[in-house]
Amino acid sequence: MLRFLLAVLFCLGMIKSGVAQEIAWLSFEQLDDSLKIKPKPVIISFYTDWCVYCKKMDKEVYSKAAIIKEISQHYYAVKFDAETKTPIFFDGKTFNKKAKFHELAILLGTREKQFIPPVTLILDSNFAVKSRWFEYLSSDKLLEILKTN
Repeated sequence: MLRFLLAVLFCLGMIKSGVAQEIAWLSFEQLDDSLKIKPKPVIISFYTDWCVYCKKMDKEVYSKAAIIKEISQHYYAVKFDAETKTPIFFDGKTFNKKAKFHELAILLGTREKQFIPPVTLILDSNFAVKSRWFEYLSSDKLLEILKTN
């Protein structure tokens, strides 16, 4: 609960004239708390430090005012390093790094038995996967996805 309140205060601190200046990315633990308090859809962005297209999405997509506004108003947003070694406690279970990638990245972002970033997921308020994207998404494409999900 405390983490959720801190995340809300952080979001409020980033709001200027009613518009968020950047996406308030949550951790999985914060997301777990947030979904219990107020369910709403979720966007998850899986990345790695070596992924060129992940960095390009940060710079050219997640920085756009329309994307920030849509995510801030209608989604919880999670940005997750698929190679983190940190155990994550989510939904009553602990997830750990397995070999090269974290268990959560493998569980949610694998296609044809491979995890290749960037991976973007849209989930409903019950945490059911609505769509998965295994590619660089332009700001126009992501905005279309966000508005139709």
